[in-house]
Amino acid sequence: MKALPMSDNHAKKVFVTGCFDMLHSGHVAFMKEAAEYGDLYVCIGSDSTIHNLKGRYTVNSQEERKYMIESLRCVKECRINTGSGIIDFENELQDIKPDIFVVNEDGHTPAKEAMCAELGIEYKVLKRIPYADLPARSTTALRNVCRIPYRIDLAGGWLDQPFVSKYYPGSVITISIEPTVEFNHRSGMASSTRRKAIELWRTEIPHGDPDQLARLLFSFENPPGTKEIAGSQDSLGIVYPGLNKHYYENNYWPSHTQSIQDEDILSWIEDHLYLVTLGPRVSEYSVIDNTNITTEGAKALADATEACWNAILNRDISAFGKAFRESFEAQVAMFPNMADKEIYDIIDQYKHLAKGWKLSGAGGGGYLIMVADKPVEDAMQIRIRRQNGL
Repeated sequence: MKALPMSDNHAKKVFVTGCFDMLHSGHVAFMKEAAEYGDLYVCIGSDSTIHNLKGRYTVNSQEERKYMIESLRCVKECRINTGSGIIDFENELQDIKPDIFVVNEDGHTPAKEAMCAELGIEYKVLKRIPYADLPARSTTALRNVCRIPYRIDLAGGWLDQPFVSKYYPGSVITISIEPTVEFNHRSGMASSTRRKAIELWRTEIPHGDPDQLARLLFSFENPPGTKEIAGSQDSLGIVYPGLNKHYYENNYWPSHTQSIQDEDILSWIEDHLYLVTLGPRVSEYSVIDNTNITTEGAKALADATEACWNAILNRDISAFGKAFRESFEAQVAMFPNMADKEIYDIIDQYKHLAKGWKLSGAGGGGYLIMVADKPVEDAMQIRIRRQNGL
């Protein structure tokens, strides 16, 4: 890909891309700030691309979104992206030839940054800052009449499958994540299970025994005759608030769950966990090809998970990072397809900033999750769902 020629002696061209569904004050504040750098070109994802990425339909069609954005005084031009996937704007980028590419923290990805570096385009990441005294807004928050959470598996993922825990028993550590960000579909955040939860409960998890509610969700997602049974850590990780350790012994359901709701521990995790978007797994991705599942490998995963749990309870950031990384390494040793060269190249860009790292869920894309003792620039942070929604 050749570097794009810079624009001539006129205002710089500024490029912004995104969904911009349910246009709100947060979008406008972002675009106004981006427009301070020059003439603003806004390129929006098509309805089909958003459906493929987010697993949902837009509220406003692509033509409606284009019409509203073009009506903003700060916008010079709005186009509908002709590509697909997370880099759906490549044709528009080549045609507009911008000087500056602007994203917010949620929209930052290493792939976008690398493309801009290759093309000689300045890349800027803006903070989410509401205008004046207006409240902070996001499309996710406006949609969030629905408060069904996502989940992150901090360590031990795969031990919730009997074809792994039959070799050696062990735990999976999960945290339930408030939907402050609309995480991409097929990105290891239990979005498929979350969609089943929305079908079942519509807007929020009902009050009741979390084990029984999780069993209901698990059964709803895996009806009789299901060939590939989803791991129960997804249902448990969504339903159980706070921090949880689920112990598996050659069964689809854990023999017991240990739950932590201590505010100091939950806040400590939030302060030290950072996410970078890699993009959804491709549809043809199969993590269960070329596996090497052994007793030694399952034990290494179980041991790293136990070390991770103890480090969190002791709030030992160095031990947490080390065990977090070792859990991921144990996963990849048994499931090599979880990470390819492109993913390892991105890890190499960030690992000097982190104590440990892993990929969300089954890997193959999704999110790079890091444990760090200092803020990681341009990375996202999460909020853990508290007991009783507090």
